[in-house]
Amino acid sequence: MEEIEFYLDAATETMDGAMKHLTIELAKIRAGKATPAMLDGIQVEYYGMMTPLTGAASIAIPDARSIVVKPFEKKMIAEIEKAIRNSNIGLSPMNDGEVIRLNLPPMTEERRKELVKKARVEIETAKVNVRKVRQEANDSIRKLKNDGVSEDAVKTGEERVQKLTDNYIAKVEAIFVEKEKDIMSV
Repeated sequence: MEEIEFYLDAATETMDGAMKHLTIELAKIRAGKATPAMLDGIQVEYYGMMTPLTGAASIAIPDARSIVVKPFEKKMIAEIEKAIRNSNIGLSPMNDGEVIRLNLPPMTEERRKELVKKARVEIETAKVNVRKVRQEANDSIRKLKNDGVSEDAVKTGEERVQKLTDNYIAKVEAIFVEKEKDIMSV
């Protein structure tokens, strides 16, 4: 049974990782309010190395509809502006020589539905990842039969993996319901 516990713990840890990844990806999908997470993943060339935007500038949220990016060095402003334009986040940077301003346009109903679809894709990816972990855990537990573990113990282990999977799938669905409500609220 120790081996089964080991595989269950490993599966739980990996499913937690899938949930963390989902949370990060959903944070990038804007719900009408400006957040610094919208700029996560944007890289700029800073002293010859690709660096996250937060490593080359400070990010502030003066109000719910705008983001202000202030480069640590003025010479970086054009590079940061270019990186934001090329990032495909749907925002047009405005450079005043000191800071870069990003204004979030009010979202249309069509855009909200588009974002819900984008969120659904992330949710489905998370579910697939959780199911993949279930498959790997079940395969590992089944292999224990060859090492002399009883069939009943293997069956119990598989049932526990299924309960764990169902629990995580329910969590993923709950996160989607919350995100959808967030996106669709005006």
